[in-house]
Amino acid sequence: MLAERLRLGDVAAEEELVASFYEKVYFMALGRTRDRESARDLAQETILTVLRALREGRLQDPERLAGYVCGTARNLIRDQQRSARPRERCAELQPSVAPSPEQDAERSEEQFLVRRAMRELSAPDRLVLLLTLVDGLSPTEIAERLGLKPEAIRQRKARAIQRAKALLVRVSRVALPDHFVARGK
Repeated sequence: MLAERLRLGDVAAEEELVASFYEKVYFMALGRTRDRESARDLAQETILTVLRALREGRLQDPERLAGYVCGTARNLIRDQQRSARPRERCAELQPSVAPSPEQDAERSEEQFLVRRAMRELSAPDRLVLLLTLVDGLSPTEIAERLGLKPEAIRQRKARAIQRAKALLVRVSRVALPDHFVARGK
């Protein structure tokens, strides 16, 4: 049973969880937020939250895993929408400086290449990189969340960065500037 395998830390079960639920949660979030980036973030956060809960044994009935995932997604979407409202009002008050068309095009191309490379990584590699680079968590914090040792996270992160860099080189067909290479903590 998937829930039990996840509770025991089976890495293959993590990929199965992502394969089974990520897209469903993504489309649920996209339908409610109408924002692709927010939907991706919410789908990743949902998978991580469910994984953590399963490892901690918080799912009482493993047969109801799908309902648990959907309920977790609904709660996270609702929380994100509640917390975004005050920030939207504050953002309206802040003056903004628009990037030049060249800067905008360069940034869009970089984002496209990074997203494309990230999609090609395995679910565990993608998760470690997102927790490190997007959420800013240390290997110790990630290890606590995933129920692994910090050294295992450091090794997984280093391998994931190398894989991502190789994928970026392959998809961009050029040498990458240094700012694409993450610095380890």
